[in-house]
Amino acid sequence: MNNNDIFKKLRVALQLRDDQIVEIMQLVDFRISKAELGAFFRNEDHPNFMECGDQVLRNFLNGLVIHLRGTKENPKNPMEVIKSHKADGGDKIENREKKQEDRKPFVKSNTNQKPAFKKKPASNPKSREKKPEKKIEIVEKVKFNNGKPKKK
Repeated sequence: MNNNDIFKKLRVALQLRDDQIVEIMQLVDFRISKAELGAFFRNEDHPNFMECGDQVLRNFLNGLVIHLRGTKENPKNPMEVIKSHKADGGDKIENREKKQEDRKPFVKSNTNQKPAFKKKPASNPKSREKKPEKKIEIVEKVKFNNGKPKKK
């Protein structure tokens, strides 16, 4: 098991999103972008896969300790922090279910109604044809010798 696997498992177990991981890394003054995180979580066969180094994992774990436990001056209860992560993720699922309940069921009408408008054909068939745009030549009649002297 390599550092990438450990990082992935911690991310899933703690239900962390990329922006939360970036904030955790900033707690220990380690700056990392979401794109770099995405490279760590990719499949090993992917061309943009990047090996997670020891320094990145070490800083994440140190930041995670501060994030969950807090500092000496401002201690936190780790279980409350984890529950807040789960509550954030659970709200999205509940909101999605509520939205589906609020939707009206789709009823297909059997009446044969014509559409309210019809597209009129162009009065002039030539107007439908696209006019070719004029090319503007920036450099005219320039001969490149590629550094070779002129022949006489």
